[in-house]
Amino acid sequence: MSEAGRAPSRAASPAVAAAASEEKKSKEPEREKLPPIATANAGAAAGLDRGAKGHISTFSSIVTTVNQKKEAAENRSSPTHLVFPNIKNVRDLPPICLDVRQKQRLSIDALSSEIKAPVLPEPVLPTQPKTMKDFQEHVEKVKSSGDWKAVHDFYLTTFDSFPELNAAFKKDATASFNTIEDSGINAKFVNAVYDALLNTPQDIQKTVLKGIINSLLREWKGPRTKDDLRAYFILLQNPQFNNTSTYVIYAHLLRQITTLVEADHHFLIHWFKKLSQKRFKQLVERLLQFISLRLFPAKPEEFPPITKCSWWIPSASKVLALLNTANNLVHPPLIPYTDFYNSTLDHIDLMEEYHTWQSFGNSHRFSFCQYPFVISITAKKIIIQRDSEQQMISIARQSLVDKVSRRQRPDMNMLFLNMKVRRTHLVSDSLDELTRKTADLKKKLKVTFVGEAGLDMGGLTKEWFLLLIRQIFHPDYGMFTYHKDSHCHWFSSFKCDNYSEFRLVGILMGLAVYNSITLDIRFPPCCYKKLLSPPIVPSDQNTPVGICSVTTDDLCQIMPELAHGLSELLSYEGNVEEDFYSTFQVFQEEFGIIKSYNLKPGGDKIPVTNQNRKEYVQLYVDFLLNKSIYKQFAAFYYGFHSVCASNALMLLRPEEVEILVCGSPELDMHALQRSTQYDGYAKTDLTIRYFWDVVLGFPLDLQKKLLHFTTGSDRVPVGGMADLNFKISKNETSTNWLPVAHTCFNQLCLPPYKSKKDLKQKLIIGISNSEGFGLE
Repeated sequence: MSEAGRAPSRAASPAVAAAASEEKKSKEPEREKLPPIATANAGAAAGLDRGAKGHISTFSSIVTTVNQKKEAAENRSSPTHLVFPNIKNVRDLPPICLDVRQKQRLSIDALSSEIKAPVLPEPVLPTQPKTMKDFQEHVEKVKSSGDWKAVHDFYLTTFDSFPELNAAFKKDATASFNTIEDSGINAKFVNAVYDALLNTPQDIQKTVLKGIINSLLREWKGPRTKDDLRAYFILLQNPQFNNTSTYVIYAHLLRQITTLVEADHHFLIHWFKKLSQKRFKQLVERLLQFISLRLFPAKPEEFPPITKCSWWIPSASKVLALLNTANNLVHPPLIPYTDFYNSTLDHIDLMEEYHTWQSFGNSHRFSFCQYPFVISITAKKIIIQRDSEQQMISIARQSLVDKVSRRQRPDMNMLFLNMKVRRTHLVSDSLDELTRKTADLKKKLKVTFVGEAGLDMGGLTKEWFLLLIRQIFHPDYGMFTYHKDSHCHWFSSFKCDNYSEFRLVGILMGLAVYNSITLDIRFPPCCYKKLLSPPIVPSDQNTPVGICSVTTDDLCQIMPELAHGLSELLSYEGNVEEDFYSTFQVFQEEFGIIKSYNLKPGGDKIPVTNQNRKEYVQLYVDFLLNKSIYKQFAAFYYGFHSVCASNALMLLRPEEVEILVCGSPELDMHALQRSTQYDGYAKTDLTIRYFWDVVLGFPLDLQKKLLHFTTGSDRVPVGGMADLNFKISKNETSTNWLPVAHTCFNQLCLPPYKSKKDLKQKLIIGISNSEGFGLE
């Protein structure tokens, strides 16, 4: 990307006026004129395809004895923190987002009262007699009379200036609404006016755009009032900005919003989160489309030269950052985080973006990596893979140079991480090999099973992962506890002398990401949040790692029954101290011995009361998910980061790390059918047609079992079904046999069944009784 354009400071002149004078001096003076609107009912430009053994006793037995209960109240304390950059002028404008490289984080609650709600003098607003009912009546009359004069006058007056906008849409023109949560805007009225706008004649639509241009060009000095913020908030929702002919105006609006001070952004963020899901999504999609069409314009002549509008994309990205922050403040979010992905970015030079970010950080040099929420998981995987490959090549080259400098004959094996293990001692041999070869972890992995002839072309590596994961996560091994209610594993809190095997699991996960292997691991989302806390290993070994803020929502993903009991405690209306008779002390069973732990000093003597129960619940959850397993998780954390130590990790959300490790849960069997390869069969053969008729008719659970049976995992790689390299081979055996799977090669061996009924029966038996490793 080209360097972001430097806007003039406020002291000189407004941003829009400066840009206007520059463009008028150029050979395109018409750019500052009102762009024509193609049709009266011009719709949005085409949208983009966008596509995430220590048993803890529960409170259930206690709660059931209590008669008086109410529905569990929400007790969610948002872990999200806003980053407010120190904006002195437009030249220094850094990203407005939860930026991955920013060290100083400022929470909403930590803001001073002056920043939270500065009381600024509100100007006297003009009188606006029209109400929403009046406006709708005028619109209805047009249908019968065809006279647009009243509607035209409304739009002409309303969009003439910022004060007129406030006069029209402010709930109470005399109230200042100096609050964060309430914008004071009649949202229904705004929506009605904008919904009607695109169905008006061209002259009305041009009138609105001319009014917006005049408002943006109007010179202003000093801090913006809340009425100004409301005007920006209203204008940003204008559906006319879906049309590329309005992009020059839209870009200036975006730039003015980005140059607001941090406290004003704070207000906008909280107003954004109060929008309806539909309107919020429209804002996001409009900005994503704006970025995409500026990057790859269908008609380049529609836009000013890129040298004159290099600030367009940075401005849009910064406003998107405000929306992303607002979305993260709402639980559940207004829209999925994947709706912020811009698939167009998959087609730009991602490594150039990454290297720019690496070199310049959050300086004035723009990079999409400053705004990782717009980069899709597919694009992030490409960045991580290429970064990994570069590290692999660099380390392999250094090994080669060292050999040559010592006048030793180079050996091709030195270019790989070579694992030689015995099947009978799989865990211990793997641990020994990885401990001895720490310096080689970032080389390409190759596995050899001792006593077996075989060249590792990927199959042996995948088999090693599958067998090792299955053994380590077996309940008898005692490292992880499987929770049936949540269908996931969690770290055992048993104390031991050596946590190296937890480090091994972390290394395995890192190697899987590094070598593009999908693992059949079931960790809760909380695990990946902890894995990125922090995303880069701290240089100070005394700095705690793997500690993150946790709530009952996180606990519910692992131990739903216990989380429900704690929620009941929080919502209980009776006397907690007398009815529950609990203290700030918890108990855990370890190897048949009940051990007690104080949640705070002297906790065994502090009763849980109605007043301190929130503190008790928070400390209990923190104990279970952070403190009781700290050493285990720290070893796991260091193991993972010993392989995946890369700044690229800072681009990832916890959900995205999970997808990279375990794959996506979204199945598309039609895509699998299109990408399947055949050996001994043709896709038109009767058996293959029977097979796909049966599989496409399976319910989701059976489709997942089929995928698990043939690949060792019921999830899909980041690149989709095509990355599975799924193959169906003809098995020249009796049709009485069941299908056989070679999970190391994602291969299904299918006998030539003569009927669809027989194939379906045999296939269901096979995939339902295999544990994912075939019946061989």
